[in-house]
This record gives sequence, C-alpha cells and structure tokens, in this order.
Amino acid sequence: MRVIVDLTRCQGYGQCVFLAPDVFTMRDEALLYDLQPADEHREHVLRAAAACPVQAIHLDRTALSMHPPLDRESRPQPVGGRIVIVGASLAGARAAEVLRRDGFTGELTMIGDETREPYDRPPLSKQVLTGQVPPEHTLLPRLREVDAELLFGTPATVLDVAGKRVLLADGREVGFDRVLLATGTRARPWPDAAEAALHGVYTLRDARDAAELRQALAAGPRRVLILGAGFTGSEIASVCRELDLPVTVVERGPAPLYNAMGGVIGDIAAQLQRDHGVDLRTGTTVTALESDGAGRLTGARLSDGSTVEADVAVVALGSVRNVEWLRDSGLAAGVWGVTCDAGCRAVDVNGLVTDDVFVAGDIARFPHPIYEYQFMSLEHWGNAVAQAEIAAHNMVSDQAHRWPHLSVPVFWSTQFGVNIKSVGVPTFADQVVFTQGSPAERRFVAVYGYQGRITAAVTFDQAMWLEFYQHQIEQAAPFPPDFRHVGGEARGAGGADGGPMPARVPERLVAAAGVTVAVTGHDPAERRASLMHPR
Repeated sequence: MRVIVDLTRCQGYGQCVFLAPDVFTMRDEALLYDLQPADEHREHVLRAAAACPVQAIHLDRTALSMHPPLDRESRPQPVGGRIVIVGASLAGARAAEVLRRDGFTGELTMIGDETREPYDRPPLSKQVLTGQVPPEHTLLPRLREVDAELLFGTPATVLDVAGKRVLLADGREVGFDRVLLATGTRARPWPDAAEAALHGVYTLRDARDAAELRQALAAGPRRVLILGAGFTGSEIASVCRELDLPVTVVERGPAPLYNAMGGVIGDIAAQLQRDHGVDLRTGTTVTALESDGAGRLTGARLSDGSTVEADVAVVALGSVRNVEWLRDSGLAAGVWGVTCDAGCRAVDVNGLVTDDVFVAGDIARFPHPIYEYQFMSLEHWGNAVAQAEIAAHNMVSDQAHRWPHLSVPVFWSTQFGVNIKSVGVPTFADQVVFTQGSPAERRFVAVYGYQGRITAAVTFDQAMWLEFYQHQIEQAAPFPPDFRHVGGEARGAGGADGGPMPARVPERLVAAAGVTVAVTGHDPAERRASLMHPR
C-alpha cells in the first residue's frame, strides 16, 4: 500500500502516531512516515487515516476495501476527446485522477521524462537522506484508476499549438484536443561544468539524486559543503547534523530562508542552524570548487577569501523551470514559467488566453487576486495539487462552470527538529509582528501585513494556528491583528514596543533574463508580439 500525508493540512495532533507507531513518527510537531509500509501495518494505517482530525492522510485506492458508488445524480456527465498531460510528477498525476473523477471518458496520455511512476519529492530531502525511507518507497498513492497511456522515459521536445500535437525526443507525435503543461523544475546546476562533474558534487531534485546523496552521506564524509540556504539547502544541513556530520552552509543572502520569509524569520533560522552546530557563512558565495587533480572534490574557495575543505558538496541554488521545449510554441513562456490566467489557461505571446492549453504546478505563472493580481509562480507541494485540480476540472468544463485558482499558498519544511509552516506570501509584506509564542523558544506565530491588511503567517511548531490565519488572509483582515487570542502577547519579539516591525523582505523582481518583447504590424488585425531571446 502507498501512503501520503498532506502536510499542508496536518496540524500535529498525532493520532496517526498513536494508532500506527510503526509507520508514523513525530518529533515535536514534525511528522515523518513510511510512504510504502508493509502489508502487516494495513489495518493500523486505515485506522489512522480514519482518525485524522483534518483528514490529511491519503491512501492508495488499492488499500481501501471498497469505494461507494456515486448515485446517478452526482455522477459527472461524460466528456470525450483526447487529453495529453506533459509532466508525470505530482501535478500531472493529480490532474489525471481529477479528469477521470470529473467525467472525462476519452483518451488520456501522460508524458514524462523519468522512467518510473510519479513519486513524492519532499521526502527526498528528509526521510530518504536519513535512511528512514528508501527512494523506491516514495511513489505517490493511486487515488483512482486513470486508464491512461503512459509514455515515460521520453521527454517532450516541441509543442505545436496550431497543429495540436506534442513531439517527443524519439520522433513520435502525440495529438491532442486539450493539453496540460506540468513539466515542473530541475535543480539549478553549478555553472562551471568541469567543477560540477567532480566526484563528490551533487544536486537534489529527483529520486536518483537522493539515492546518490544518501550513499555519499552514509559513507561518513569529513565535511559536507552546502551551497545555498533556502529550504532544500537548510533541510539537507539538518539531515547532516542529525547524522552527526560536520557541515558548512554558504549563503549569498543575509540569512537562511531570506528569499522566502524575509530577514526577521531568517535571523531566527540562522541562529537555529548555528545552535545545531552548522558552520553558517552568510553574505558570501562560493567562487570555485577545488579538486585533487584526479577528479575528486577537496573543497571550495569563497568570495571573502576563505576556503572550506569538504569531500561532499551539495549545490542547492534553486531551480530552473522546464520550459525550454516551449520556446517556439507561441506561448508566453520563459525563465519565469508559462503565463496563464487564474483558470490555468495558458497565455500566448500576444497576451491572449488560449482555449486548449492549460498549465499547472511549478511552471505556472498566474495572477492571484489576493495579492493585487500580481503574477506569481509557486514551487510548493500544496499549490501543485490545488492548481492541478483546477486545471483538470476546467479542461472538461464549459466557460460557465470553470473555477478560478484562488487557493492561499501553504507550504512547510521540517528542519532541526522544528516544523516550519507558512500560509500566504510572506514576501508580499512591509511589516511583521509576533502574535503568539516565543521566538526565543522557537515556538511562535509571525503574522505579515501589507498596507494595513494581513497577507501571510509563519509558524514554528504552532501549526494549529495556520487554518485560522488562512481565513484572516482570505477575509482581508486588518494588520496588525486587533483580536484577543489564546497565547497572549508574544514574548521576546516585535519592535521596541513589542509591536510590528519592518518585514525586511527582498525586493520583488520579475525574472526576465534579458528577454525582450517586440511588436510588429500596423493594422490592429495584424499587430503581433514576439519574444526576443538573448543570443
């Protein structure tokens, strides 16, 4: 059987740990679990799923004894045609299930560049690296039979929008009536190819990466060097300390997690890392990776003139969206992702919404009404699931019954024994205030505001507050919060008077990487835009 926990919903009640202790474990509020437990634990897992107060545990359809049939009135009307999903990870797999759930009875094809079935990626930087879960136990549960043609192991290379076909690397063509683009991201490589190829240099994005890095960590390196202190880099550093491995983290910004949560939370994250023995170097970069002359990593030179000796280095410098294959498609696709409307319909280079091309997951760049309709791309588990459901529903619905993607972003991270969760967009803020708990004890709620309204909240081991603040964000509640609440005033936080303080978030930039838009034609019927890519 396969198990997955929606950690955006999990609030740390621990009922699953009590009912199935051989499958679920909890460290403070951080839940860890085996994604593919042995059959002998089946009954215990079923009880745990039924007892979960927030219904966050999802099981493979084969783990359930029966599915109650839909009555005739609630059964969706059948929809035919041919739908192609390009991208067979979380968003693509979820979209396929929703298509069948919502009545799609036509031909369904899933195209993916990896050879294995869709799997869950968050455990790769957590349970897999510690050895708690093998990489092959991260397969996503099949919530329903999708009856699809699976073209795995061959990436898509061209999207012909006018001809309604997808071209594959092996020369095959796949036609469609509607297509969903969900090709996700890949790890950003170290820019020097020769240095990146050194033995001991790793990235972490897929299951093979995780297996190789796990083997390297299990061998007991002298020191691990991590380039980047975002969520992936910080989680890997946490695993290293859990394995009692010396680790140095080099971060260009002023603090870990700065780009996602700003400087106030970043300072707390920095102290958390240092308290756990991490050699954290902020405000500096790695300028070169060094070798022994025989192709093995020996260390790195830093921009401040210092050096670090290490025989394992993990490049955690963010991700690259997999959109190169769309370059000549006529869509508004670039380093920013693929632009779409709130209904997940792709936008072409002229700014017109397409009818048959949809986008979901990490590559989707969409306008969010809560955040002044600004376009954003969210590389979070919860967004991939929610957006895939919206896209799939809209692909088989007429205009009057389509839904907008209005979910408030939620994401989580487990590192150094702390369960970090966020709702909203913390970087869309000008102030932040601690409303519950104690930052000094690393158990608190921080609420972000922008021009007098709440826009986000971050919790450290206080996940039960997340749903409350999600509702506050959705209702455009005033900032700073003026309600009385359990927990009283936050201790050891805030400005001089304990109130709001500057959020210290990074400047919001639009990634363009030199791409220019050119407009040609004079008559309104002839005017067209095109993307001018740098040479």
